[in-house]
Parts: sequence; C-alpha cells; structure tokens
Amino acid sequence: MPGEKILIIDDEARVVEAIRAVLEDDGYVVMSASSGESALENLDRDLPDLVLLDIWLKGIDGLETLARIRETAPDLGVIMISGHGTIESAIKATRLGALNFIEKPLSLDKLLLEVRQAIKQTALERENRDLRKQVSQRHRIIGQGRSMQSILKRIEVAAPSNARVLISGESGTGKELVAREIHRSSNRSTRSFIEVNCAAIPEDLIESELFGHEKGAFTHAINRKRGKFELAHGGTLFLDEVGDMSLKTQAKVLRVLEEGRIERVGGHQCIPVDVRVIAASNKNLQHEIRENRFREDLFYRLNVIPIDLPPLRERSDDIPDLIRYFLDFFCSEYGKPLKTISTDAMKNLESYSWPGNIRELRNEVERLVIMTGSVEIGTDDLRPELSGMSGHSLSGLPSSGLNLRDARDQFERQYILQNLVKTGWNVTQCADILGIERSNLHRKMKQLGIPSSGDSRTNQIGGRARHVKRGSE
Repeated sequence: MPGEKILIIDDEARVVEAIRAVLEDDGYVVMSASSGESALENLDRDLPDLVLLDIWLKGIDGLETLARIRETAPDLGVIMISGHGTIESAIKATRLGALNFIEKPLSLDKLLLEVRQAIKQTALERENRDLRKQVSQRHRIIGQGRSMQSILKRIEVAAPSNARVLISGESGTGKELVAREIHRSSNRSTRSFIEVNCAAIPEDLIESELFGHEKGAFTHAINRKRGKFELAHGGTLFLDEVGDMSLKTQAKVLRVLEEGRIERVGGHQCIPVDVRVIAASNKNLQHEIRENRFREDLFYRLNVIPIDLPPLRERSDDIPDLIRYFLDFFCSEYGKPLKTISTDAMKNLESYSWPGNIRELRNEVERLVIMTGSVEIGTDDLRPELSGMSGHSLSGLPSSGLNLRDARDQFERQYILQNLVKTGWNVTQCADILGIERSNLHRKMKQLGIPSSGDSRTNQIGGRARHVKRGSE
C-alpha cells in the first residue's frame, strides 16, 4: 500500500531511477543501494517493507545478499531481479525465501503489480504471525513447579507423534491449554485445532456436530453441513468432557477412530479423515466404565498417552506466577496501569484451596483488576473468604495431628457445609459462591462424604451439629 518503504538494490543507475519513478508515482517511499554490502550496513537502521534485489552485483552477489538478509530480517519480503537469470538461480532464490523472480528487461507495469501483491502478502503474513503470537500468549501454560514441569516434558515428548492423548483433571485445571499446546508443538500446528464441548451439545445434535449432515437429513437440515471431524482434517480434534458423550455416540466415535472415515448424518458416502484426537474429562472414566456409562474399548483407544493435571491446591508454588501473568494480561486487556499484589494479599491467595482451580483464580484476578482503584491490591480488596475475614479463625481450623492432605479435606468439607447451610442446601447457589461448576461441587461433596439427597440432614460444621433443611437445587 502507498507509504510503504521499498529498497532497491541494483548497480545500474538507469534501472534504479526508472523503478523509483514508477513506485514513487504510486505513493511508495523508495530507497536505493548500489551494492549488497552497503544495503546490509543500513538494514538495521532503516528496515524497509520490501526489497527489490538484482541477482548480479559487484562484490557479494544477489543470492549471497539475500542469504544475509534472511539472517538479519527473516520476515522481510524480497523480489529478485535479473537480466541473466537461470532456472538454477531462480530455484536457489526461492529456497532462500524470495517471493518472486523477475527477469529484465522489466515491464514496469508488471513490476508495480508484483510489488503491490508482495506488500499485501507480507502484511498478511505479519498480521498472521502477530495473531498467532497473541493466541499463543493467551494460551500459555504457567508453572515452574515440579508437577507442571513434568507435564510440560510429557507434552514435549508426545506432541510430535500422532498418538491420541487423554487429559484428565478437575474442572478449571487447564485441560484445553494442554490440548492446544500439544497441537501447537505438533507437526499439525499449521492446520486447524477444532474443539467440541461434548457436555454442552444436546444428545440429539452431537452426531450432526461431529460427523456433519446431508441436506434433508432431519427437520431444519436445509443445507449440507460439514462436521467437526471433517473440519479438523489434517489437524487436531479436541473432544472436551468426552465422559458426557452418550453410549450411542461413543460407539460411532470408536468406529471413526478404528476406520479413519466418517459418514454424515443422512448420507451414505464414506469420507476419509486424517485427524489427531485429543480427549479430556473431569470424570474418572474408569469409574464410568464400571458404572456402564463409558465404553472400555473407546477408553483404551483414547488413552494412548495419559496426562493427569493436578488441582491448583496441589501446586500452590505456581500461584504467584499465575497471579502475575493474569495481572499483566488483564491490565493490558482493560488498558489499566500494571497492578501489584501486597505481600499479605499474596499469602492469602497462596493459602486458599481454590476449589475452582485456575479458572477461579483467573476470574478473581480479573475482578481485582477491574474493581480495585489503587495500583496495589491489598487484603481488603479480596473476597471475604480470601481475605481471612469470613470466620476462618483459629477455632475453625482443622484439629492438629492431621497430615496436610487430611487437614485440607477437613477444612474443605467444613467450608462447603458452611455455604450449603447458608444457601439452604441449594447446590447451584453454593457452587456460585465457591466459584466452581455445579457438577464439580457434586463430585467434591461425594468425595468428602457430604450428603446430597434427603429432606433434611444433620451435619457437622466446625465441630457443632446443625439441622439443615434441603432447599431446591
């Protein structure tokens, strides 16, 4: 586009002036150099948007100049020009990253067209790189602790293969981040990453979502639709919450994994698909198998490389790094000055059990960035359960003599019971207060032996019996 800077490297003054005239008439800013050496000397100080480079130069020739440009500015677009071009030199220039190869005598109209296309191409490539960088930054895996470093190593080893991966862990532990990192580090990284939340799609629609459908296959199927398996062809398909998939759909997914082909709903054509499947679940799939809710043969198809993500409470040493990352991210997102966390507030955040895991921490930091007026975030800015002002006194702590895991479980049980009583045993409201999903709270209640059914229960909270009447969920 006009205003872009173009560098001409050519030792023929007449050619340079002719090109300069036509480019400046089109609004470009033109610079020139008569040798590769002089051009390279100035490249660091005044980087152009495009280079027109003659292949025959005194001193180092155009191909050597191109090679050195690639070392200094690997993303800079270069068009090669030659009056004595050969197929061999054109091939070598292309391998070195030249966008095009134009022979003399030049057609100035054709050259102008090539320049416009090259400028547009390099701008799109630059935009694409910036977007990829932003996406990569947004989906970074944060963690210097031993458990996360072990998982990152596992990802590094697993990514280059096409083996299926099954990621397990509580809600909010970062299963999607791991799936994206595996894709980003794989040989399929330039192709699509397609995500399907199996829990969010109604059972009567999930087959259409996964496999697509033909026109007229069912009511409202007014057009042919490609499914997620087709859209992910050559790339990666992420089946999130695969444990919520119906047995009928599980059987069809198993068949696709075995045969490498799909049939659209209402269709009869077998369509080959080359897809790497990464699955994730916050359920214990082996327990689901015992309860006849998940197919054992599908489990073994998916569980080639298992990755188990620890909850945030088991990697508290990563909490400061996560907080700093989210602070930087949300301050930038909302255009606010970079905020800091006071020492006391950081200690409170580190000692909290984070039942909602990284998702809950992320939401809390976002709230703090938005709602805190000062640059430093203190304990008064935290939610009551995080600030130490919600009744977590010494009398409410677990009894001494327990190991850390049992003490944590006892505290979590008491705290959940406290909020269940507060909400009249309304699990949905209690989950909102805790900042976790309702299904996650149900699992936690079952794990800690907290009853979830019956008209009334007598429960121990902080050592005292309280009679609670169950409300609606």
